[in-house]
Amino acid sequence: MPTSICPECEEEVFVDVELEQGDRVSCDECHSNLVIVGLDPIELDLYEELDTDDYAEKDDFEAHEY
Repeated sequence: MPTSICPECEEEVFVDVELEQGDRVSCDECHSNLVIVGLDPIELDLYEELDTDDYAEKDDFEAHEY
């Protein structure tokens, strides 16, 4: 099974051969959510979901009536 290095804790992460670029995995050691950003060699990056609260706090937009 191919492996890569977790960008958060630098531990080895096993990656299923059937996964593709853009798929997500997690590190067994630090439990970080990771995304596959490269396949040859396998490269992982931290996966961060958008925080919708960031948008809810912004009040610098105008409401439009249609």
